[in-house]
Amino acid sequence: MNAYGNFNEFDRARWAGLRSRTPLLLSEEELERIKGLNDKISLREVEDIYIPLTRLINLKVRAAQYLGEVTGAFLGCEPVNKPFIIGIAGSVAVGKSTVARLLKTLLSRWEHHPKVDLVTTDGFLYPTRVLEEKGLMGRKGFPESYDTKRLIDFLAKVRAGERNVQAPLYSHVTYDVLPDKFETIDCPDILIVEGINVLQVSKRQPVFVSDYFDFSLYIDADAEDIRSWYVDRFLLLQQTAFREPLSYFHRYADLTETEAVERASDIWETINLLNLNENILPTRRRADLILRKGRDHQIHQVYLREI
Repeated sequence: MNAYGNFNEFDRARWAGLRSRTPLLLSEEELERIKGLNDKISLREVEDIYIPLTRLINLKVRAAQYLGEVTGAFLGCEPVNKPFIIGIAGSVAVGKSTVARLLKTLLSRWEHHPKVDLVTTDGFLYPTRVLEEKGLMGRKGFPESYDTKRLIDFLAKVRAGERNVQAPLYSHVTYDVLPDKFETIDCPDILIVEGINVLQVSKRQPVFVSDYFDFSLYIDADAEDIRSWYVDRFLLLQQTAFREPLSYFHRYADLTETEAVERASDIWETINLLNLNENILPTRRRADLILRKGRDHQIHQVYLREI
């Protein structure tokens, strides 16, 4: 048994061999649009890691669709179009958003599930006003800062096949939920749910977000490497998004590079690393598949839960 527990370990070459004949239906230009700020993902990595992954997910989606059909036949009723729901978890700055967007694009090109939607749990954070009232602004991103009941209600409606279910939207400029702004999710074949705490469990509630997942991923890396990526991203944002007058972080736009590194490191140590160790990392073994990144931001190992 490896350090991850009850998982089969694959190095990059062995995992890439599971691609079979699955074609690469993605251009270099599309990949550039999908990438996050400082993600170093190449078409080669898409071929080696993500094409085999989409092949695996396609097989699972087809199996779930078939199960729905035979269950409907057994009950003598028409099967409900229930989406296959995928959860993606991992630390801040580990590259979850890029993985989520990439999977959305790749999975939508399989003929059996062309309609793929993506939501992030950022929209289910409590608004800044509420966080301030609760004294939780310094705990933003921790489990208690999310309206988990609202997220579970959303997933329950999507899972039940309801039409036009609304997911709240979030602005990374104002660092707040957008009032009266929503994304409409209308019976997708696949729904991807991305967020740092989507695999979290709690003794205070009988139902968990992950109860609605058919498949889940955890993006993993050494904490010191993630810290380095977080600081690099902070410096990039300081030269771009932070310069917008409406940005919540506009006050950091004129820091010197040394000051910016110190501030980013402080935020990482006091908030993000604490959240990672207390809440995010302990959920890693609850995932169905773990993608393990090296310092170069590339996937070096894949861990698939044993059946």
